[in-house]
Amino acid sequence: MLFPTVTFAVFFMIVLPVSWALMRYQRAWRIWILLASYVFYAWWDWRFVFLLFASTIVNHVLAVAIHRSHGVGARKVFLALAIAFDLGLLGYFKYANFFLSTADNVAGMSWLAHVVLPVGISFYTFMAISYVVDTYRGELVPASLARFAVFQAFFPHLVAGPIVRASELLPQLEKERDPRKVDVSRAFFLIISGLFLKVVIANHLATNIVDDVFAAPNRHSSLEVLVAIYGYAVQIFADFCGYTNIAIGIALLLGFEFPQNFNSPYTAVSLQDFWRRWHMTLSRWLRDYLYIPLGGNRKGRLLTYRNLMLTMLLGGLWHGAAWTFVIWGGIHGLGLSIERATGWRPTSAAARWFGRILTFHVVCFGWIFFRADSFGRAGDVIARLFTAWGQTSPLVTTSVVLAILVGILGQYIRPGAVGAALRGFQRLPVPAQATCFAVALATINTLGPEGVALFIYFRF
Repeated sequence: MLFPTVTFAVFFMIVLPVSWALMRYQRAWRIWILLASYVFYAWWDWRFVFLLFASTIVNHVLAVAIHRSHGVGARKVFLALAIAFDLGLLGYFKYANFFLSTADNVAGMSWLAHVVLPVGISFYTFMAISYVVDTYRGELVPASLARFAVFQAFFPHLVAGPIVRASELLPQLEKERDPRKVDVSRAFFLIISGLFLKVVIANHLATNIVDDVFAAPNRHSSLEVLVAIYGYAVQIFADFCGYTNIAIGIALLLGFEFPQNFNSPYTAVSLQDFWRRWHMTLSRWLRDYLYIPLGGNRKGRLLTYRNLMLTMLLGGLWHGAAWTFVIWGGIHGLGLSIERATGWRPTSAAARWFGRILTFHVVCFGWIFFRADSFGRAGDVIARLFTAWGQTSPLVTTSVVLAILVGILGQYIRPGAVGAALRGFQRLPVPAQATCFAVALATINTLGPEGVALFIYFRF
């Protein structure tokens, strides 16, 4: 795959220098960033650039119409049109195959299911929905078309998040930038940490145990299956958190602050705590644009449980067009409902450690359905977990166990220690920082497996 070698080369040799040169010229800078973003997206498939462009134009026009309309009825009509358009695009490109293949079991319609999923459509569609809804709520004044186009297409977060809201990014487009004030040290620190998580941790686990076990669980021992489940939990965290760190670092080099998307999720003491730490921008989006509009917890216990289940079921379906993702969302919805019903709030140290262990294993159980390509495969994984103890386990190697331990125990490092390491890096002279960056890249390249797999969330 071209990422990260060619992509990073293009960014550091062309995109970043030109961006810094144009930072003082707002209009030219916006044109350049928009052009770079569209080229970046077209690199995957140029045809879907027109889809992104259509989403930008339609949502901008309808947001302006909402803002300028004085009648409540007209505002609701424009909002409904925008949401119908966004969900219509997402529904067709992401779920046509899913529903048609399901219907094929009854009516033989699979010949219609040949829709290609545009990369990143889930992310920029959710961003567009938040833009028009915030405008409808009076929390946002629509930006100019040029600014909204940059917001919608901004390449660091375009294909896999984080889900940045207009209220977080648009005001930053108005600020004057000075390349001399860019926090380059922190940006490089984030990029290196992201590359390490992705290339060394995530890819190592994928190629050395996870992919093999989930492809044919019946060929492996129970210990290998158990370690593969733990391995996938670490792989998906390292993969997605790694991308997020890289995206935040690249945005920082361009003068933008993105919101944090992960906060040591495997230290969570409950599922509610987990969703405050995992894919935080999606969690807040689901809360503000789905759970609360459904009624949240304001209409009694039963409706609260219903709202939790609906939110998580739809959140699962957002991740992928398959019933396994719906089950994954249902596991989390049921767990959240049980926690609310029992009032689970661990306070003592022992209760908190019990909560961490229980939460981690519930999350791992859900990951089985998230990773498996069918119910049958998920069932095979679960069954094999209990029926093949005592067999040899050649895939459970020292490097695999070490990668899992690093991925989990690393989340227990106190933020203060990470901050101290960053401050130490920032105090180094620029040549020393550049040397550290080069050495880190070489080390990552050496430790990583041959080739670099696609980021998991590129599929969503």
